[in-house]
Amino acid sequence: MNQYLLSVYDGGGSGPGTPEEMHAFMGRVIALEEEMDAAGVFVFGGALHSADAATVVRGGTGLDKVTTDGPFVEAKEHIGGFYVINADDLDAALVWAEKVVEAIDRDIEVRPFRATGRVQAGS
Repeated sequence: MNQYLLSVYDGGGSGPGTPEEMHAFMGRVIALEEEMDAAGVFVFGGALHSADAATVVRGGTGLDKVTTDGPFVEAKEHIGGFYVINADDLDAALVWAEKVVEAIDRDIEVRPFRATGRVQAGS
């Protein structure tokens, strides 16, 4: 079983606006996560604060490091959240990515984890 990162891209636009829209959105997310859990693919997921809450550490060692506020790169889109899933192959991971897109109406990037020789959670 391989692990994949499903990155949720946020264009900085507004999310669900009304309480009813937010309730419907969260219902879809909860249903999706319950489906992932029941299928045994869910490893971990989370939502991130907006990109302006990011802190970047740059530089070499010791005193050469520089810490700055804001995202690593200037971009219109930033990672707003993610899922780590177990899937047999890329095709299976893409099926789950399509379900995430349907649930949250955001673009998803799917990337496999590299084999590191270390045992990964859920393996």
